[in-house]
Amino acid sequence: MPKVVLITGASSGFGAACARKFAQSDYALILAARRRDKLKALAAELGAASPCHVGHLDVTQPDSIADFFESLPQDFRDIDILINNAGLALGLEAANECDMNDWDTMVDTNIKGLIHLTRQVLPGMVARNSGHIVNIGSVAGTWPYPGGNVYGATKAFVQQFSRGLRADLLGKSIRVSHIDPGAAETEFSIVRMKGDKVKAKKVYEGTQALTANDIADIVYWATSLPSHVNINAVEVMPTCQAWGPLALDRTMPFSPKVREQ
Repeated sequence: MPKVVLITGASSGFGAACARKFAQSDYALILAARRRDKLKALAAELGAASPCHVGHLDVTQPDSIADFFESLPQDFRDIDILINNAGLALGLEAANECDMNDWDTMVDTNIKGLIHLTRQVLPGMVARNSGHIVNIGSVAGTWPYPGGNVYGATKAFVQQFSRGLRADLLGKSIRVSHIDPGAAETEFSIVRMKGDKVKAKKVYEGTQALTANDIADIVYWATSLPSHVNINAVEVMPTCQAWGPLALDRTMPFSPKVREQ
């Protein structure tokens, strides 16, 4: 049996691109997501290239996670690589105007879903003293922007959790990598804009954004290096993206006394 790769959020975007990449190199794939129809279509596209198990998984629901792992066929139970890709952003409203349901969903998906999946897979890796966990973060976890409030905070958690895993796993042959993409044109903005494709398209207008395949190539590279090499973190942006200057509001009233000081 080839090495087993579990990819969450595999129905589209980075997850689907990772599935296609790993299928080219004799890996057994576990494709997990909420949208069964898209998973089945992806599995059909991959054909007999790699052994493939498709499973419905909602990372926000503990019962769904438990059922998913209980239903894994025996040949797919020893997971060698976990790609924690399931995640989303919702809305761009300021913190005082946000929809609390959006905030809860981002926390449940980007934080709780990721840690629950990791906790399910990690004991087996420790028992075998072998494995690799790849957590997909975002540059928003390091570089804040207006409207990124809770989304950026969840991705900052992913960064720090990845570092904590590395510290916990010192002395074990288990690798942990944290990948932070910048602007990438996938379904990400369509989801964030609640299905408004026109708004989503404007996010990337006039740019050459990263693609899902770009990120899949990086994930594959990190996992295909010799086992003594651990890529701790990768931050990647399209060439057309960079950090902005620190913002100053020159319209705010000020106290003359403060200015004199």
